[in-house]
Amino acid sequence: MALSYSKIKVELKEILLSNRPSELYAVSIKGTVPVLCINNTTVIDESLDIMKWALMQNDPNSWISYKKRIQFDIIEENDNEFKYWLDRYKYFDRFPENNRDYYRAKCGEYLIKLNQLLECNQYLLTNKLLFVDVAIFPFIRQCANVDKYWFKDTYAKLANWLNNIIESKLFISVMDKYLEYNSSQRPLITNFS
Repeated sequence: MALSYSKIKVELKEILLSNRPSELYAVSIKGTVPVLCINNTTVIDESLDIMKWALMQNDPNSWISYKKRIQFDIIEENDNEFKYWLDRYKYFDRFPENNRDYYRAKCGEYLIKLNQLLECNQYLLTNKLLFVDVAIFPFIRQCANVDKYWFKDTYAKLANWLNNIIESKLFISVMDKYLEYNSSQRPLITNFS
């Protein structure tokens, strides 16, 4: 979403994690996605870092500068605490130390804070989409998808926030389906618009 918002053209290579091409490992030893290779000299292989890079190139609505410290505090809690509990909630059968309800309650400690932030705004910190909204959105979406009815009933404002992003032109612009990358295909250049 940040690449689309920043109007950055990229060569897109759609990778299935179950069928990773050797070219992926040649670019990033981690072999995970996403990977952004800039002019064959710089590799960025973390989503948040790709977003930051895109906004350093072009940030027309000042996504990243508005209440920057608060945005990064929310993202840090998402990445360091919420994601831990989210994995256990989604895959509770792999973590038998506790039951699904326990893991859901641990996720709820973060979700309730976000829901409270939305008492006065359409988005987390203001009435316009910001870096923080886009950065944590995929994880909140994953959580909501475990039990959509519970999520909507328990966190109505957060569910509305999620729906606003899912229905946004920006999100829709990046959700096209692409053919799996094949080294013999012509390059696919896009800016997602």
